[in-house]
Amino acid sequence: MHYFDHSATTGVCPEAALKAAQMMSECYGNASSLHAMGRAAAQELAAARHAVAAAIGAQDDEILFTSGGTESNNQAIKSALFVNRRVGKHIITTAVEHPAVLEPIRAFASNGSEVTYLKPDRNGVVSPEALDAALRDDTALVSIMLVNNETGAVNPIAAIKEVLARRQSRAILHTDAVQGLFKVPINVHSLGVDLLTISAHKIHAPKGIGALYVKKGFRVIPVQLGGGQENGLRSGTENIPAIAGFGVAAKLGFENLSRHAAEIIALREQFEQELGAKVPDARLNFPGGVPHIASLCLPGCRSEVVLRILSDAGVYVSAGSACAKGKRSHVLTACGLPAQDIDCTVRISFSYTNTPEDVTALTDALSAAYARFHRK
Repeated sequence: MHYFDHSATTGVCPEAALKAAQMMSECYGNASSLHAMGRAAAQELAAARHAVAAAIGAQDDEILFTSGGTESNNQAIKSALFVNRRVGKHIITTAVEHPAVLEPIRAFASNGSEVTYLKPDRNGVVSPEALDAALRDDTALVSIMLVNNETGAVNPIAAIKEVLARRQSRAILHTDAVQGLFKVPINVHSLGVDLLTISAHKIHAPKGIGALYVKKGFRVIPVQLGGGQENGLRSGTENIPAIAGFGVAAKLGFENLSRHAAEIIALREQFEQELGAKVPDARLNFPGGVPHIASLCLPGCRSEVVLRILSDAGVYVSAGSACAKGKRSHVLTACGLPAQDIDCTVRISFSYTNTPEDVTALTDALSAAYARFHRK
């Protein structure tokens, strides 16, 4: 098996899997219980919170555990618009956001909010100048992703914050950083964000757990009420096995950030060299993005056919976001790619767990698919 769909999800690393298993079989107490096993679970919860906070330069009490990126994005957007309801109902986002941002914003738009969707340039990047032009006195929320999950483009969040500061805007700044964690350096203070979303299953930790960074002093609206867990912001018994696994993966990812980045860069360079030799007509749609995401067009080869051929060869890639469910990518459309190129694009996403042998299997499979199905 040669897996290159890490932007959709990652395998759980052995250390995180072991920690989660230990929490389920040995330290399975409720973190709210006062006995020894409950206190041990609470200690694991605190340790994981510290590890996740350290990974993004936050303080421990600025981390709110959620069920994943979708919940974090929803809570961030709903909280920001409630807190800033007296500022106005104008929202600025981008046309290339993940559905976990676009859909809650569309729900607000159907109830009276006005939304400006910023278009990226041909490299997939949203400029601070575009934000500056769209900003209004009644802008309550700016939500712009850090790294795009299909193009790999990195948005200049710190520069966007500078625009908000210069304009003395009262807008709350949120960024979906799910695809950026351990792929680009993240420090919440350098970025200047009020709210930031991350997810565990993108960094070799279990599914079903994520986090929302909440800048100290910001008021978050609870998504559910009950026993008062997570400081009353997300009631319900904490998923300690997944949280503990998240903490282990966050600690390892932070400690090995430079080494893993170098390994991914080497794999990407090998990929581009081999692809150029084997499929010279192939082209990268966005060559300037993060190295772990490659949006690749194979002219004349429909992506769904390429995916099937590669899958039969044990090579796994994607036609775009795993949440698109076969629809033509709204991201690639917003970036201005022609429809015929979008229909022939696959997304390849690397991890440090890939090997040079994986890359060769990938380029061989792409070459075979192109030779078989390219329509001249």
